[in-house]
Amino acid sequence: MKTLTHNENISLILSMGLMLIIARIFGEFFRKLKMPLVVGELIAGVVLGPTLLGHFYPELSELVFTKNINASYALGGIINVSVIMLLFVAGMELDLSLIRQQGKAAFTTSSLGLVIPLGFGFVAAYYFTPYFGENSSDILAFSLFLGTAMSISALPVIARTLMDLGLFRTRVGSIIIASAMIDDLIGWILFSMTMGMLKGSANHSIILTLMYTLTYAVLMLTFGRILINKSLPWAEKHFSWPGGFLSISLGLAFLGAALTEYMGLHAIFGAFIVGIAFGDSVHVTEKTKDIVNQFVTNIFAPLFFVAIGFKVNFILHFNLQITLLVIGIAILGKVFGASLGAYLGGLNKKESLAVGFGMNARGAMEIILATLALQAKLIGEELFVAIIIMAVLTSVMAGPMLQWLLKSKVLQKSEK
Repeated sequence: MKTLTHNENISLILSMGLMLIIARIFGEFFRKLKMPLVVGELIAGVVLGPTLLGHFYPELSELVFTKNINASYALGGIINVSVIMLLFVAGMELDLSLIRQQGKAAFTTSSLGLVIPLGFGFVAAYYFTPYFGENSSDILAFSLFLGTAMSISALPVIARTLMDLGLFRTRVGSIIIASAMIDDLIGWILFSMTMGMLKGSANHSIILTLMYTLTYAVLMLTFGRILINKSLPWAEKHFSWPGGFLSISLGLAFLGAALTEYMGLHAIFGAFIVGIAFGDSVHVTEKTKDIVNQFVTNIFAPLFFVAIGFKVNFILHFNLQITLLVIGIAILGKVFGASLGAYLGGLNKKESLAVGFGMNARGAMEIILATLALQAKLIGEELFVAIIIMAVLTSVMAGPMLQWLLKSKVLQKSEK
């Protein structure tokens, strides 16, 4: 078994230490500006990556982050594990009972909030591919990816925004959360299919990919969920808790990720579905979920988001036309679709618009999508940068728009 040399170990440990500390400093700075932590972590990556440090001090950047190729491979492996854990945590946030409670409003909001932006993105990518700076050999996969990217919301960003405004437990907040849950579940299934199409051969058709995806999801959310729910009381009795839960849940998430990767789907999909199965169990308390969440989001998530800044030069690959096109399609499709769905579900005009802008926040989920698509060479650097900017912009604008549209409710909550 090959091991890292003395210098490679130093390079790996040094880079991880700097990434975590600088990510936290930037994250806390942007949090004080009422922005999500992920914005600061992304900016930290831009500062440490080829955009700034690599451009002005290339020797220092090369010494710390990229000189030792084996250390870079090791860091890449840690980043891949971080993405799997991030999707597991995102899956745990999905509450299937909340989706059932919201009924018609959640169904119409999620349906139109998914189909309309998906259609906008798919049609734009399929018929106007050159406008995105792409020349993809697989137009169908590229179009399906862009449609999916336009339709997925960022559940953690949305939940945090609603909590900060005191709207989390209101009817509007519940509809936004339930609808975003449905959209995320279907969106990740679509993305997993897209990645499966790219990995597959002639024998691995889109029909076969769809069968694998749905079979895994259905079995894990029925038999797997029941088995997990029945096994947890025994595990809690015989293992130390919550440490035992951390080991078991993440262990099963990695096994699920390995299985879906073996099936030709992406590893993140396996972990995401396992997360839903665990999060839906009545034996998993909010305190236990929070421990897993804190462990992943404060250690592994910053490494992933900082590493995004290492992938491209954000100044060199910034294209105003592509960026404005992506932002326009994303906001128009999501806000219009989700707002129309909420209005048909029984909400008034202002509340419907609030739902639309709430679900418009893309955040971490969109960034993960773009990163994996770039790694698979499905998209180029210019479109990657445009999607990252869109994800940050829509996340930042969600709070102020909700506050403006629902200011009476926000004021009532603040007075209480």
